[in-house]
Amino acid sequence: MKLAGKKILVTGGAGFIGSHLVDALAPTNEVTVVDNLSSGIPDNFGHHLGRGTIRFVQADIRDPKRMGELVRGNQVIFHLAAQGLRLSLFNPQEVHEVNATGTLNLCMAAQEAGVERFVYVSSSEAYGTAKTVPMGEDHPLAPTTPYGASKLAGEAYARSYYLAFGLPVVIVRPFNTYGPREHLEGVYGEVIPRFVLRVMNDLPPIVFGDGQQTRDFTEVRDIVRGILLSSECETLIGETVNIAAGREVSINEVAQIILTSLGWDGELVPLHMEPRPGDVRRHYADISKARQVLNFEPEVGITEGVQHYIDWAKEQNWDLRRLQQQERIINWRP
Repeated sequence: MKLAGKKILVTGGAGFIGSHLVDALAPTNEVTVVDNLSSGIPDNFGHHLGRGTIRFVQADIRDPKRMGELVRGNQVIFHLAAQGLRLSLFNPQEVHEVNATGTLNLCMAAQEAGVERFVYVSSSEAYGTAKTVPMGEDHPLAPTTPYGASKLAGEAYARSYYLAFGLPVVIVRPFNTYGPREHLEGVYGEVIPRFVLRVMNDLPPIVFGDGQQTRDFTEVRDIVRGILLSSECETLIGETVNIAAGREVSINEVAQIILTSLGWDGELVPLHMEPRPGDVRRHYADISKARQVLNFEPEVGITEGVQHYIDWAKEQNWDLRRLQQQERIINWRP
C-alpha cells in the first residue's frame, strides 16, 4: 500500500511525534488531525492550516460516538493520542481510560469504517526493564509503570481486532523519542528538554539515580520515517516492529553531550538525586526486523540530534527563568 493520495486521520496530531508525522504527510495527503489539546499544542501544526489539505478537530478519543464519526471516510489511521508516563503515576485511571479504552474506541471505529490500515504507535515502555539486550520484539512484556501497562493494553486491543475481525493493524514500538517540540514542562517533560533547559539557565542537569540507566534515544525524524515505512508494509500487518536507533546511551552520557554542546564542558557537573519510581534500568532495541522488512536505517546520531534540538530551542521565544521555576515546583513524584 502506498500512502500518497490517501485520506488519513492522525490522533494526537498536535503532539510531539504526531505533529512531525503530520508534517511528513501534509504534502501528499488529506489529513484530519484529532487532538483534545490536553498536552498537544496547536502551534505544532498550525503552519499547515488554511492550505486546504489539513483540518483540525478538537475531540477526545474517549468518546466512541465522536471517533466513529471522525474515522468514517478515512483510509488510514495513525493512532498516537495518549497520556504520558509521568501522569500515569499521578492519575493512572485517566491514563488507562485514554490509552487503553481510547484505543479500543479507535479500533471499533476503524473496523466499522473498513479502513485500509490502522497503525498503532505503542511504546518501548511495554517491555519494562531489559532482561536481555538488545530487546527484540519477542522480548518479555513486563511494564514497570501504569503508562507502560496502558500502552500494552492498547496493543492487545489492536492485535485482537486483527485476529477477530481482520482489521489491518500494524503496531510500532518507538524507543525514547527526542527532538524539536518535545515536551519540557510539567508532568509531560522529558529528560533531554529538561537537561537543556537547566543548562541554558546556567544550572546543572538533574540526574535521578546514578545515571548509568540507559535508553535507546532516537531522533523524531527517524521515528517518523520508521512509522511511515511500517504503514506501507504489507508484511507487517498483524505484526509488531521496533523503531529505534539501535544504540544504548546512558543518562550520564546524554548529560555530558548537552553540557559540551552548550559550552559547559567541565564547568558544570550533573546533580544526582534519588531514583524515580518505576524507572527502567536498561532500554536498547534490536532493530534487525525493521532493517530486514523495512530497509530501515537510523540516520541521526545522538550528538547530531541533541545539537539539532538545542538549535531549535534557541530559536524559541521561551521565558527560560519562568520555565525553570515551574520545573522546580512540578517533578516526577505526586
